[in-house]
Amino acid sequence: MSNEIQAYKPGASIFSTLESFDHWQRVAIMMAKSSLLPKAYLGNVANTMIAIELAQRIGISPFMVMQNLDIIHGKPSWSSTFIIAALNSCGRFEPVRFVFEGVKGADDYGCRAVTKDKEGLILKGPLVSWGMVKAEGWLDKSGSKWRTMPELMFHYRAASFFGRLYAPDILKGMHSVEEIVDIKKPTAEESETNEEKNRALNFIEKAETIDDLEMIEAGFPDMDQQVQDAYNLKTEQIKVE
Repeated sequence: MSNEIQAYKPGASIFSTLESFDHWQRVAIMMAKSSLLPKAYLGNVANTMIAIELAQRIGISPFMVMQNLDIIHGKPSWSSTFIIAALNSCGRFEPVRFVFEGVKGADDYGCRAVTKDKEGLILKGPLVSWGMVKAEGWLDKSGSKWRTMPELMFHYRAASFFGRLYAPDILKGMHSVEEIVDIKKPTAEESETNEEKNRALNFIEKAETIDDLEMIEAGFPDMDQQVQDAYNLKTEQIKVE
């Protein structure tokens, strides 16, 4: 079975006429009863209608929209895998490729999406670099995937940037799930937690003995995984010395 998104011809809004509205409302009522739908649409006719409207505008299956449209912090956002699949299946471009540039680990190291249109013109998306990641504060977010799976995040972000530049009618101005998570402003509680974590990491870096580390552990009993990893690494370094 093909993994490509089935392409349809974009149509008029389902709200354009009363007859159209009545027809799609009946469809939405039927679809909302399906146990195959994501939780946000199950039993929710209004959400299902909006998903159908968006599918009609883009020209893809309503079920595909509902499977790939998530609500993050109150904002609708596409899954990054959907964005890549939509770009590759829309018929306008050759399959999108991802090119890494710069020195790995340096601020200029990054990724961009590249392809050709049907006339053979090379299309290059914006470069997403480590410098951008750091400057935008994406790396410092609590639970940031940029720390644990940077290669995948580079691919996802490069695809999103390319899509908004060359296929804005497909994305309809919406960001990817990962972008919404990255650009969300931290709450006061999250800011306080991040500040405490940075203090703990700073103390661990300056620790010279096991006693120093034990004092840090007592002062910061609720270490997250990043702090715990730094603590364990420092412990091993002091033991070797």
